[in-house]
Amino acid sequence: MTQETGSFAALGISSPILRAIEKAGYEEPSPIQAQSIPIIMSGQDMIGQAQTGTGKTAAFALPILSKIDPQRREPQVLVLAPTRELALQVSEAFETFASEMPGVNVVAVYGGAPMGLQLRALRQGAQIIVATPGRLVDHLSRNAELLGTVNYLVLDEADEMLKMGFMEDLEAIFQSLPAERQTVLFSATLPHSIRAIAEQHLREPQHVKIASKTQTVARIEQAHIMVHADQKASAVLRLLEVEDFDALIAFVRTKQQTLDLASALQDRGYKVAALNGDIAQNHREQVIDSLKDGRLDIVIATDVAARGLDVPRITHVLNVDMPYDPESYVHRIGRTGRAGRDGRALLLVTPRERRMLSVVERVIGQKIEPMEIPAAADVLQARINNLQADLAPRMKAAPGQHKALLERLTSSLDCHPEDLALALLGKLTEGLAFDAAGIDREYPVDVVTARPERGRQTERGPRGERERNREGRREHRASPLPELGRVRCRTALGTRDGVAARNLLGAILNEGGLARDAIGRIQIRETFSLVELPEEGLERLLGKLKDTRVVGKPLKLRRYRE
Repeated sequence: MTQETGSFAALGISSPILRAIEKAGYEEPSPIQAQSIPIIMSGQDMIGQAQTGTGKTAAFALPILSKIDPQRREPQVLVLAPTRELALQVSEAFETFASEMPGVNVVAVYGGAPMGLQLRALRQGAQIIVATPGRLVDHLSRNAELLGTVNYLVLDEADEMLKMGFMEDLEAIFQSLPAERQTVLFSATLPHSIRAIAEQHLREPQHVKIASKTQTVARIEQAHIMVHADQKASAVLRLLEVEDFDALIAFVRTKQQTLDLASALQDRGYKVAALNGDIAQNHREQVIDSLKDGRLDIVIATDVAARGLDVPRITHVLNVDMPYDPESYVHRIGRTGRAGRDGRALLLVTPRERRMLSVVERVIGQKIEPMEIPAAADVLQARINNLQADLAPRMKAAPGQHKALLERLTSSLDCHPEDLALALLGKLTEGLAFDAAGIDREYPVDVVTARPERGRQTERGPRGERERNREGRREHRASPLPELGRVRCRTALGTRDGVAARNLLGAILNEGGLARDAIGRIQIRETFSLVELPEEGLERLLGKLKDTRVVGKPLKLRRYRE
């Protein structure tokens, strides 16, 4: 077994999971993992005091996956998280770690998403449920026996759940769980309320406390670019054309991605090679030597394959895929800025990874500034500059060297020298567009609309008057102007009609077919409500919603003329 998974193997993690974490690039357990995994493997309850970004998801996911029975097509694991974003992040981590365990299914249960899809996934026998408390209570109201087979309960960011007012929901969930179970609680802080939960619902828990390290990265300029997941390749190609790099290492998550991206760049003429766990040691050494002496300029690597890579001429690190934890990010970007040189680290971030970006920034103790995907005009200018740089020395070196050939060609082709020059330029630039529209067709990208910082989103679901009031207060914290690309729409329904923000949100999501991120602020007033919707395609959306009813009354949503 490779060294990087050997220490995980010593902790008792099963072989399929070891293979999965090796593919994911995990090299050795972090402190929280090294201390927590043996406790959870032994079956003891545990309280882990650790900040987000210390690797705590793997600390509970790896041992629990090692203990479940893939043959049992029923819920065995419940992870509770305070927000939709964290629930998605945790469920994705479970899916990654279970990738070598056929038959193991994970379902994320949160508000703001169709209930039907979640019900279907649960009926199909998911062994792992990652849920936000409010939506899980909704499911329990439909199926009180849903959690009857759960053996393992994890409370993730428990202090955040209590701050957000989920205590009543948690109590309802505890009542639905079997008394005989293993319970693990993670919390950044341990106030009295958390200790009270532990005393009541955990059995002689072991305590693990990990201090979060503040990481600083000197001499490395960092920036992030928001990009849609399916447009990463186009974004990478645009960046490579405009960034002035000597050598670059690009990080992706899987072995196959190293091959695919390296192939795409080779087709564009780049001197590039893939580096992954399947590469033999002698070939790995050849790749590194080639990167050092300039025979290669770009390496596409997984985290595990880049272990120990030290090449001073690397000026850029490009994180094509978000790393699984902040420590991995720090290790990655440390490949540049060496030998006293400045370095540049770029990070591609998809809309659903915004939360992880915030976690990385908190751990490294600095802001990763935003930048735009290079526009077609920038790529065009870079291409012209490169062409000029290629032609200028040729023109100076021997201006009369090919004069006789020029005269012979223009004579035999019966053309003007300018026509011949245009033909030769066409040959020289074959396959590359030299106009903005052509570049946009070549490297298609859509700008991801930025959103301002705001409080964490919770899931939306019927949780009684207490929760409706809290959501109403949260939605009233609206700034005077809508976000860029959105417009306000008005409905005559308000609090006097019994309408809450979640009612409008659910109706628009279900009937309009929008993603949650497409809907902005919702302001509930006594006699009317305002909703921010995308300006693009607004009339078509309002047409879809024309027959929609909320709390039994017509929605009649229309553009608000202020």
